[in-house]
Amino acid sequence: MPRMLSILNGSSALMLLTVPASGQAAPTGTPADGHTIHVTAPHVVAGKEMGPYHHYCKVLSPEPVIECLVYDSSDPSAPLQQVEYIIAKSITRAGAVSLENWNSNWHDHQQEIATGRVQVLDLPPDKAKGVADLVATTDGIIFHLWSHGEKVPSGRVIIAQSVGHVNLTAAQLKQGAGPKPARP
Repeated sequence: MPRMLSILNGSSALMLLTVPASGQAAPTGTPADGHTIHVTAPHVVAGKEMGPYHHYCKVLSPEPVIECLVYDSSDPSAPLQQVEYIIAKSITRAGAVSLENWNSNWHDHQQEIATGRVQVLDLPPDKAKGVADLVATTDGIIFHLWSHGEKVPSGRVIIAQSVGHVNLTAAQLKQGAGPKPARP
């Protein structure tokens, strides 16, 4: 069991987890590891264009399913403000998301990338293009958790949106599904 360090300040105590006790192996990784794909893009939050936001993403599965931790800057002390899930259209548009839900909450990354507002950073141009091409095959949903300027999160979750979001018709939603993902 790891040792605990207690820091006392007045009547409150903050417990911090420190290095493992001698003889114990350090953890090999955490779910937060691997968020290394760095992308910037603006979002619409509560009707207002904001950003560009810094997305740090990792691929969860090959369809693709991608998860992004989203911050308002690349400063190491920036608080997490949003989480974006990037899901293959072959999943979202094959019955997993209704047309009403898609039009209200989701956005098409092919359309968003075409606006020129999405930038893939920290990669050579050919690799950045490969990331953009892969993400263009997906839809995204953004959960806005902590608004800029708030001292603490309010507890209200807002579904943010891409700039220039376009609603789909039922035919467009179905057409965008393409082939169903292969089962392992």
